Amino acid sequence: MVRARTGEHPAAVHRLLVLLLLACLAACAAATPAPPSASRSASALPTASANAERPLPTLVPPEGSAWFGMNLDWANDSVAAASERLGATPSVWVQFAAFPLDPEQRANLDAFVEQVAAVHGIALLTLEPHGGLDTVTPEAAADLASVLNAYWTNSGVPTIVRFAHEMNGSWYPWAQQPEAYVAAFRTVAEAVHDGAPASAMAWAPNEGSGYPFTGGQFASDDPVLDTNGDGTISNADDPYSPYWPGDDAVDWAGMSLYHWGLAYPWGENELPADGTFRALLTGGNTGAHEGQVEIPDFYATSAEGHAKPMGVFETAALYNPAADGPSEAELKSAWWAQVTDGSIRTDFPRLAMLNWFEWRKDEPEVGGVIDWRLSADAELARSLLPQAPDGWLRFDGLEVAD
Repeated sequence: MVRARTGEHPAAVHRLLVLLLLACLAACAAATPAPPSASRSASALPTASANAERPLPTLVPPEGSAWFGMNLDWANDSVAAASERLGATPSVWVQFAAFPLDPEQRANLDAFVEQVAAVHGIALLTLEPHGGLDTVTPEAAADLASVLNAYWTNSGVPTIVRFAHEMNGSWYPWAQQPEAYVAAFRTVAEAVHDGAPASAMAWAPNEGSGYPFTGGQFASDDPVLDTNGDGTISNADDPYSPYWPGDDAVDWAGMSLYHWGLAYPWGENELPADGTFRALLTGGNTGAHEGQVEIPDFYATSAEGHAKPMGVFETAALYNPAADGPSEAELKSAWWAQVTDGSIRTDFPRLAMLNWFEWRKDEPEVGGVIDWRLSADAELARSLLPQAPDGWLRFDGLEVAD
């Protein structure tokens, strides 16, 4: 619609005509929306098919399949560029945002959602309460739900909310505070389930090898973490159960599962031992952490045990461009082969999402830059994707009705 403008009227024009024209112009201006500002709210995102009655999505892929997704370095990459390198369009796109949301975070999310909407994708939003769990209020959660609901209503983008991930680690301000974490997760889940029906909640601890991750800035001596009651918090304690928010609050269960190498300290280019990915899913000892005792079978207890779809919300294989050893192609091909082995599909039927960590970044644990990307070598990536079991990994996002 063209925006109405008022103008000058010659004195000879009849006064009644002037009044009628001004009244008409005022009515038109009132009915015309203001143009979007540079920092748009979720409700102002452009769309050709905004529809409050849009049918709700099923936020689980068809049985026997898994959505493939990517976690991009959004400052230097895009949905279009990553899809071009892969020769296919991932279904899920991962973004991080500080929580509670502020205007800057909303603007970043708006730009992210525009890209996801263009490919009918699914947004996996990782919320990080860097100010601590006491900043997670019902008001902040309700505001989030309103934003997410607008993303679906206006742009057709559903959201899976991964709240305060890796909470069992020792490296985030929300870490190792099980009671406060459970309360905060439930606050967000209640708001999202009530106010954003096209969204789901994901519970995502870090894989438990190395627990309780002593030495981190936020390591805790909370007695709730002493699950075996022996008076100490050690690798003999359960790294998952103290943080479980409840079946009614959780829609997806999942973890971050990386190949960092064969043994700590990290940084060397090393091929993964046979069966490493399977061992990480089930709590088997990979040998990467000296003295690690057997940990609970995450898949059996958290996915099967709670009848939830499981996501590997982050995965990749460490490749250090400055180190000797196996080549990038050898490392990433080996890890891809384990992650997508046919036996994984058949033995873990609830595994319904795999997201690759598509970053080249400095890693403090290594003291250097690690290239985690799958598609840095586009030819390599395009050769790997077809190796997954036929029909298991799903691309191109949600099916869109005509």
